Amino acid sequence: MTKLKYALVTGGSRGIGRETSLKIATELGYPVLINYQSNQSAAEETLKMICDAGGKGEIIQFDVNNAEDVNAKLNAWKDANPDAIIEVLVNNAGITRDGLLMWMESDDWNQVLQTTLNGFYNVTRNLIQDLLKNRYGRIINVASVSGMKGTAGQVNYSAAKAGLIGATKALAQEIAKRNITVNAVAPGFIETDMTSDLDQSELKKIVPLNRFGKAEEVADLICFLASPKASYITGETININGGIYA
Repeated sequence: MTKLKYALVTGGSRGIGRETSLKIATELGYPVLINYQSNQSAAEETLKMICDAGGKGEIIQFDVNNAEDVNAKLNAWKDANPDAIIEVLVNNAGITRDGLLMWMESDDWNQVLQTTLNGFYNVTRNLIQDLLKNRYGRIINVASVSGMKGTAGQVNYSAAKAGLIGATKALAQEIAKRNITVNAVAPGFIETDMTSDLDQSELKKIVPLNRFGKAEEVADLICFLASPKASYITGETININGGIYA
């Protein structure tokens, strides 16, 4: 029996996650599970946008950093949907706690690394057996230009995203024979809530394209990697940063 195919986007209620959820639902046709941690109203707004555009989805609350929470919520969803398979996973959840290392508190270090790396591990680990049995899947990890070149004032964030890039390369080699691809995207300066406090007029001067990117532009790249068109691309990290780092 053919299973109903779903996509899951962690941190899917706002910014890049919201645009990714919307495009996967409307352009690839997947019903999307929109994960959120605390902002239920934003998740519901994203779901409404998907439904208004003719797509399908639902919201699912869990903290990617909490393994028990992740497993409980995802296993409950699987039990309630025995004829379904989550075959596209976008590990997008992440946070920033910027500051110079000399003044960085251990909690700021731990929270950033745990959300990105433990989040990737907890969610991917829960779903990977299903993907292997399915013999098809797409895993896309949202990294950052900071993980590629490092960014002063973001030692924790740079370390977390660099770790995610390494995990992407390793996991891609482990599961490629089952027709599961694992790739990362590395955005630069993107117009989202996370960058709303930055001085765009100054920072765009260091971007060759002379502007910040848009969340929907990153979502377009993620959608391509989630589609059958990207079937021979795996283990890659694709920069999307206006030329700031190439």
